[in-house]
Amino acid sequence: MQKLHTFLAQFAHRVWQRKGLISTLLLPLSWLVVAAVLIKRRRHTHIAAHPTYGVPVIVVGNIMVGGTGKTPVVIALVNALKALGRRPGVISRGYGVKLPHHQARVGKGILDPKLFGDEPTLIAQATGAPIAVHPKRRLALQSLVETYPNVDIVVSDDGLQHLALPRDIEIVVQDERGLGNERVLPAGPLREPASRLNNVDLIVLHQSGPTPQEGSLPETHGVTPRASATEVARVRMRLQPTSCTQINTGHVVPWPEWAKEHRERSLGAVAAIGQPQRFFGLLKQHGLNPDPAIALPDHSPDIASAVQEVNQAVILVTDKDAVKLQGTTDPRLWSVQVAPRFSDPHWVQTLLKRLQSNPVPGQND
Repeated sequence: MQKLHTFLAQFAHRVWQRKGLISTLLLPLSWLVVAAVLIKRRRHTHIAAHPTYGVPVIVVGNIMVGGTGKTPVVIALVNALKALGRRPGVISRGYGVKLPHHQARVGKGILDPKLFGDEPTLIAQATGAPIAVHPKRRLALQSLVETYPNVDIVVSDDGLQHLALPRDIEIVVQDERGLGNERVLPAGPLREPASRLNNVDLIVLHQSGPTPQEGSLPETHGVTPRASATEVARVRMRLQPTSCTQINTGHVVPWPEWAKEHRERSLGAVAAIGQPQRFFGLLKQHGLNPDPAIALPDHSPDIASAVQEVNQAVILVTDKDAVKLQGTTDPRLWSVQVAPRFSDPHWVQTLLKRLQSNPVPGQND
């Protein structure tokens, strides 16, 4: 079943890269999706921008199907906000988690991925920020600020298309796939029309090539307002490995040292993320050649059984998958920690300036 899922996902992404016969045949269904998106957007036009929560909301999402590197951006944003003296909280969907219809789950610190989901668990662990999960992001927002009233800014992990959620800043993360054939599902990879990018505040371009150099792009000063036809501010990002952690002991080794020691050794890798080939490619960029390299569906709960199929003496996994392997006694398992490098190191300060120039109603009441 996993192999079939992987094959279908790869086939779909190949179809979505060009406007071929299969994509064109699916266009009528895409028109229905676009119509539904427009109707939904019009229905939510009159929702109060800020109910009574009194905190600004920054949404980090994407319009592409599949992983674009959103979670590292969320973690970097939350940690940067904390470093600047803010008290951020996070809301997320909690993918694959069973939740009461009208009750969000709230927590902080070391969480159980079975109760919160793998991405929220990783975000909470990497930032120390409180987090609330529920498919209804507005309910998660309400529960978060009620449980942690000292939170003064909220970052939404995904939720760009969740129009019931009030927001002050919208960030879209794009990767090297661009917009594919620029068609909406199912004829293309887009969740909504490409013109949506004209209305966001910032686009983070996740690249897998050379490290972005400071100044290689215009600084994000003068972030364009929503509903503007002018060019939206952009910043480039590249993920850099920083360390490797043996999961059963918690022993941390700096990445250059770990990679040098294991470069000539045989090892395997397993990834259950949106774009597993990006993880395998990152390892190869640093002279590591995992064999086998097992790709699982995003959020797959089968990571533990998959690693048991690998006979190598060392097995590498992502941080996102490592949270589902806590408690393992297998000494072969190591997780790779990555940190984003941005072409504009001051992009978070720029967003805060925008928020300060547009205060949230009720924030200072």
